[in-house]
Amino acid sequence: MTVSNTATKTDAIILAGSRPGGDPMAESHGIEVKALIPVAGKAMLAHVVDSLLNHKAIANVHVLAQDFAPFWEHSDTRALEPNDRVIADVSAATIAVSVDAVLDHGDARFPTLITTADNVLLNEPMIDDFLAAAQSSDIAIAVVEKGVLLKSYPASQRTWLKLRGGHYSGANLFYFGSPQARQILRYWAEVEQDRKKGWKILTIFGPWLLFLAVTRLLTVDQLAARVGKKLGLTITIVEMAQAEACIDVDKDSDLVMVEQILAERAAQPL
Repeated sequence: MTVSNTATKTDAIILAGSRPGGDPMAESHGIEVKALIPVAGKAMLAHVVDSLLNHKAIANVHVLAQDFAPFWEHSDTRALEPNDRVIADVSAATIAVSVDAVLDHGDARFPTLITTADNVLLNEPMIDDFLAAAQSSDIAIAVVEKGVLLKSYPASQRTWLKLRGGHYSGANLFYFGSPQARQILRYWAEVEQDRKKGWKILTIFGPWLLFLAVTRLLTVDQLAARVGKKLGLTITIVEMAQAEACIDVDKDSDLVMVEQILAERAAQPL
């Protein structure tokens, strides 16, 4: 594998496209693209781009979407078009194919951080912790353990992958440390249409691995090690200390919660 140099800056990819057939949340808000739904007075995409561009470890930011006209016409995101550090990449049919195309063409360099436009609470401490833990990995995946989330936000509802030692929710932060990491995208493509069933990807790696997972005989790190061994990759699961890392904006109740959290952050003394 290629070990990332700690001095090397990381490119970032933001998934900002629309779901096939449209996004119900965008439609309910009367907005063409979900990434432009305002949160705390600013489009979601603008929050995420700002967090990445302002971080010392991030070089260029690639935005993946089917159509950029809505972004270039919107007051919160039109300034991204002439920004030399923001690259607009047109999405393909699926997320996995789209990400692979960006990496294959050499538009994004390794290491690469991947996140989503609705990951509005992403901030400097989260990026710091994730990148520090991801170093020397081919692939790193951020998760939040159920107890961490519910301690701070007991009303929050997430989809959980239940394993030995804990229940985990994805945090919409991924790290590709080497070109070899691209091979995971083939498996991602097979399950991304059913992303809420976290166990489904395990069926691709064989019934024994699936059995060990669903019977909770493996910890999250053991599961990552077994999948990594099959692929010849080093896979790191990063358990985030920040509960907010797994709170994205999938529904209106999330939007209310995220706005409350941003208001609390804004009220804190510098």
